[in-house]
Amino acid sequence: SCLSWNAYIKPQLISSDYEGIVALWDAAVGTSIRSFDEHDKRAWSVDFSTVEPMQLASGGDDTKVKIWATNMKNSVATIESRANVCSVRFNPEKAKEIAFGSADHHVHYYDLRKTSTPVHEFSGHRKAVSYVRFLNGDSLVTASTDCTLREWSISESLSSGTSQCRRSFEGHTNEKNFVGLSVSGDGEFIACGSETNEMFVYYSCLSRPLITHPFGNSLDSVSGEELPDEDPGQFVSSVCWMHHTPNVIITANSQGRIKVMEMV
Repeated sequence: SCLSWNAYIKPQLISSDYEGIVALWDAAVGTSIRSFDEHDKRAWSVDFSTVEPMQLASGGDDTKVKIWATNMKNSVATIESRANVCSVRFNPEKAKEIAFGSADHHVHYYDLRKTSTPVHEFSGHRKAVSYVRFLNGDSLVTASTDCTLREWSISESLSSGTSQCRRSFEGHTNEKNFVGLSVSGDGEFIACGSETNEMFVYYSCLSRPLITHPFGNSLDSVSGEELPDEDPGQFVSSVCWMHHTPNVIITANSQGRIKVMEMV
């Protein structure tokens, strides 16, 4: 259900699956190094810390976020949530801070030195928060099945005690599916999918889409040409900016098609 590369130990890859298993892989040889199996239900999300390369997190339908160390079999910390955990992300600049999106419509922000109570709960989304990403160490961007993306100020929210939403991004359609969310390496552009089978790109300073790209119909297996009748149930299911090439984005849709696109 989710993959995350180790930013420092290049061959290391972490995965999560529908059985709740979190697996650490050596991608250079294609073998599993270790499996973590403490989740009771499906694990939706995994993330490697970019500050502590041996630390990773996972979250799932058992309402738990687990913190792991790559050299230890058992989890080193557990955060108990009220509802299913859809997405978990470490702060890219602060080793002990983590955020996760939940089916309870909130984004939960924790200091791992005190996992019993969140530092803040960001409120404003009207439905489940399906993705959490960081623009930088002080800015969160989140996606929800309420058809919006939202950017939050962490420092302003913590100092005021109320959720400070800097901007809401609207234009795409997302009411029931996981459609992906990705932030470019320079933090300027945000991409997501849509249930209209389109890919949307937002500039971080503008609320309306900068670019929309129709994914197109399915391809004929013989000719390779697009079929004339598009399946209305298709949607863009995943997006990912290339880290060192911020104008190139990879997208996939619900029919298994993948496109590599360059923003010019």
